[in-house]
Amino acid sequence: MIQPTQVMEAFKKTSSLLVPTSSSTSSVAPIPTVTPNHPYYERVGAAGTKTLWVVFVIMFLSTLVFTAMAWRVPVQKRLFHVITTFITLFATISYFAMATGDGNRYAEIIIKETHKHVPDTIQYVYRQVFWARYVDWSLTTPLLILDLAFLAGLDGASIIVAIVADVIMVLLGLFAAFGATDGQKWGYYAIACVAYLVVVYQLVIPGRRAVLSKDNRTARLFASIGGFTLILWTLYPIVWGIGDGARKLSVDAEIISYAVLDVLAKPVFGFWLLFAHANRSATSVEGWWSHGLGSDGSIRIEDDS
Repeated sequence: MIQPTQVMEAFKKTSSLLVPTSSSTSSVAPIPTVTPNHPYYERVGAAGTKTLWVVFVIMFLSTLVFTAMAWRVPVQKRLFHVITTFITLFATISYFAMATGDGNRYAEIIIKETHKHVPDTIQYVYRQVFWARYVDWSLTTPLLILDLAFLAGLDGASIIVAIVADVIMVLLGLFAAFGATDGQKWGYYAIACVAYLVVVYQLVIPGRRAVLSKDNRTARLFASIGGFTLILWTLYPIVWGIGDGARKLSVDAEIISYAVLDVLAKPVFGFWLLFAHANRSATSVEGWWSHGLGSDGSIRIEDDS
């Protein structure tokens, strides 16, 4: 007599022969599944926003103080006061725009990862870039150059070369921040560094040669405040390279770094320059600056003896 268990075992053996099973030697590879990466945003945080507001207040108060200092001297002696006031005024507007959420845009960064057995993956990174900062620099750094150039008595040709190189440097920094590829980004950055070297050359070589004709106190002031400025300006491209360039700094850390440099390069520079001039005979500017086009139409800068 056939037992029910024997029937079940026979059925299992037969069914196993009919149903195909997977083989380890199959030539068909499994279809890979790739999960798309979500966009990653690098944006300003609470610390960065607070920093922008603090620097706005510093720039605004400095502008008021420089304006008051300008009104205390005759128009013939206001050249450095006016230039320095414009520097912090433009910075005030720039930091107000950035603190209120304006003057910025996201730069798209595409990171492609290559894999052997699965399709390549692409990561989209969007980093917040404050273009208002570059507008600020394109206006304030030429004015800083004018302050140093007039202090040294630099010739007009050297001043124009320095200012044009400076504007090129700032604009290329902006182009680099929005560069679509690493080649564009670092190519613009390299050319901007060359333009910066032109600025350094004009202030160091012709500037030092020009200031030798001035008194010793002016020469020492130019050497100290000029060296101070060039050291600060050298730190800007370093911060850019670590921040917008290599993205090793967060947006907040980048904002704080630039804020420290801006405060030192503008209000601190301005107070140093104006108080140093207040302690001695101030520079007198005649001609068009003091009397308008009704005079001989020229600008003469001379020290009172």
